[in-house]
Amino acid sequence: MSRFLAMLLDSAVRSSRGMTTGEPRTAVRCTWPEVHAAARRMAAALRAGDGEVSGLQHGAAVGILAGEPASIAPAAQAVWITGGSVTMLHQPTARTDLAAWAEDTLSVLRMIDAKLVLLGAPFDALAPVLTERGVAFRTIDSLSTSGEDIDPDAGVAGEDDTALLQLTSGSTAEPKAVRITHGNLHANITGMVRASALDGERDVMVSWLPLFHDMGMVGFLTVPMVTGLELVSVTPLDFLSRPVLWAELISKYGGTVTAAPNFAYAVIGRQLGRADDGSLDLSSLRIALNGAEPIDPDAVEAFTAAGSRFGLRPDSVVAAYGMAETALGVSFAPIDTGLQVDHVDAEQLEAQRRAVPAGDGPRRRFPKLGPPLPGIEVRVVGDDGSVLGEREVGVLQLRGDSVTPGYLTVDGPVPTQDPEGWLDTGDEGYVADGALVVCGRRKDVIIMGGRNIYPTDIERAAADADGVRAGNAVAVRMLTGTDGARHRESFLVAVESRRAGDPEAEKLIRKDVASRVVSAVAVRPAEVVVLGPGSLPKTPSGKLRRAATGELLRARA
Repeated sequence: MSRFLAMLLDSAVRSSRGMTTGEPRTAVRCTWPEVHAAARRMAAALRAGDGEVSGLQHGAAVGILAGEPASIAPAAQAVWITGGSVTMLHQPTARTDLAAWAEDTLSVLRMIDAKLVLLGAPFDALAPVLTERGVAFRTIDSLSTSGEDIDPDAGVAGEDDTALLQLTSGSTAEPKAVRITHGNLHANITGMVRASALDGERDVMVSWLPLFHDMGMVGFLTVPMVTGLELVSVTPLDFLSRPVLWAELISKYGGTVTAAPNFAYAVIGRQLGRADDGSLDLSSLRIALNGAEPIDPDAVEAFTAAGSRFGLRPDSVVAAYGMAETALGVSFAPIDTGLQVDHVDAEQLEAQRRAVPAGDGPRRRFPKLGPPLPGIEVRVVGDDGSVLGEREVGVLQLRGDSVTPGYLTVDGPVPTQDPEGWLDTGDEGYVADGALVVCGRRKDVIIMGGRNIYPTDIERAAADADGVRAGNAVAVRMLTGTDGARHRESFLVAVESRRAGDPEAEKLIRKDVASRVVSAVAVRPAEVVVLGPGSLPKTPSGKLRRAATGELLRARA
């Protein structure tokens, strides 16, 4: 039996903790032993089949399409008990073209060679779409009614068996799944537990994160389920419909650990600024992990400043670096220290690719993302393959027991590690005083006049312009022509605004954006494009897609 499954079964036996779901309507709490009992019944039903769908065999890939954490937790556990792997399928929204979604989902299911889809609320209504396309499925509710039980040792999985096939949220339309083994999952969970000093006796995790994303599925469902931590979980729609609910749940349940991408802290910071004195108590929160997208120090400062009225401690903020290729975490900043920002000389960074501490001249700010988690090695590599030293900027590479052995793609399996076990992250960064610092995605770096300009610097400046929707600015590299045999590189900026469509308002926004970008990086964008709300392409997890934005803008030209 894998160590991951052993942790899961141990939690099922000894833990009195559990998960609370159903907020803000009707809260329902189930202990982890109760979740496990339901999972065993579901596993028995999966193993037996139902006449129309064959019984699940060891190693089978299973897709799960459900929105409610209370359904997903036992369903995922049931698949693991049978020795199968879980893929959380991307969820359609009210704006989704169901025909396109169905085709994309079919492509994913073929890629992972899925034997079954488990369907739960609120997506039960999609059953006819799956039936029409010949996809085998069973509803989670139907599995729950099974009166049988299963020996959890019956589908024993080993360390190298696949536990998760995590769909990536990259910038291309081609699906890709990261293969996370039982060994990967165990290594990453134990590393994160140690780095964050999680304690089953005191910690209460509060989350609204989507469970089709690794931060939600691994960090805020699998971790508490297999380690016996108390969890309060709602859906992303609950948060987006009323963001202050997040703070209310931390206050109501004495939440000690939470996490979100940077944009969510910007949103909740504004909500806290409008909340009444004494309406919340955030003093219990000891870890507010910020990761999954570039961290904006200004947004963090606004969040902690607004939360201070309610007892929020600035040192609760934990900057983190992670990726699906390690199950979730790569590095966590030390707890109880708050956000630490590295100020570096902009000219040295852009021209010499060195992160020299800033003096009086132009500077760039990067959050320090802490040391690698236990069991993970990180190195910085130059263009010539040489290993770089302290504060030298290059590509970050990882090695360790958490690192995936490979991807599944539409063209077949693809290994991720070189012969020495190193994974190329595709991120540029450096190491400073033992802490990782990420500058940006290598493929997105804009090179102008011998300078390496990172899109995040441009995007933060553009997002500050009057009328631009917070967090909805994208810088896209472009070729402006040729200089002899060489292409000359430039960039354009696309922003969303509720004033789009008003020619005079758009003119003022373009001027303001261009001015702020020049002030920030000393280069003028070739063009600023103003789009209406919801126009910028995003991944299912909400990240802006630079490559897709470039394609959108080229199509408009």
